[in-house]
Amino acid sequence: MSSILVDNYNINYKITGAGSRYILMLQGWGTTLEVYDSVATAVGNAYQFIQLDLPGFGKSDEPREPWAVDDYADFVEKFLKAIEIDSVILMGHSYGGRIIIKLANRDKLDFNIEKIVLVDAAGIMPKKTFLQKLKVKKYKILKKIFNIKVMEILFPELIEDWRSRQGSADYRNATPIMRQTLVKSVNEDLTHLLAGIRQETLLVWGDKDTATPIEDAHKMDELIPNSGLVVLEGTGHYSFLEKPGMFRNVLRAFLGIGEN
Repeated sequence: MSSILVDNYNINYKITGAGSRYILMLQGWGTTLEVYDSVATAVGNAYQFIQLDLPGFGKSDEPREPWAVDDYADFVEKFLKAIEIDSVILMGHSYGGRIIIKLANRDKLDFNIEKIVLVDAAGIMPKKTFLQKLKVKKYKILKKIFNIKVMEILFPELIEDWRSRQGSADYRNATPIMRQTLVKSVNEDLTHLLAGIRQETLLVWGDKDTATPIEDAHKMDELIPNSGLVVLEGTGHYSFLEKPGMFRNVLRAFLGIGEN
């Protein structure tokens, strides 16, 4: 494990494997780099495999203000420059997929994207049902009421209990800055950027994924010009952990890694 200062943020990362080519693993929301150790093992020594904790995740410093996906894309450029890598295969799980979609659409990058692997990736905003829209409206009304200072002074425990029960588990478990960061991300639909991805792209998905449903995978496969989709049946949002052997074979085939 190593650390490096990038734009005055202390960043936790590690590089395993060998060879002259690189793969950068961009993590899912709220995970630590260790979650992707099995992916590094699957790659073996065919590539140098880079894992890092993005700002606000794991052992890396938290952003000093709420970040949007573009801010994380900026950071990735700075990180790769700091470790002196100018060509890389990008692999993203969940939230990491958002960052890759942004990077792949930039006119000018300080590095070359060779290929892309998206695993149960985020980026497509789901359509809200009537009940979900009603819930959001109710939440906004109550939020306005509970944000009144008098209410906070008179009923601090009640207000804190209400706030702790709002949103997803990711939202509830995040710090105030990372909560705002998450809101910025999930409210941005990246569907219109998928056609701008020109690199050969492998999509790997769990058909039981409820966080980024299989419908998202089919939409991405439809819109990304040079893509292929592999569905790992019976797996969820962490398909690569649930069927590691199958994931290993799919990944190695895409990367052109022969059996040792």
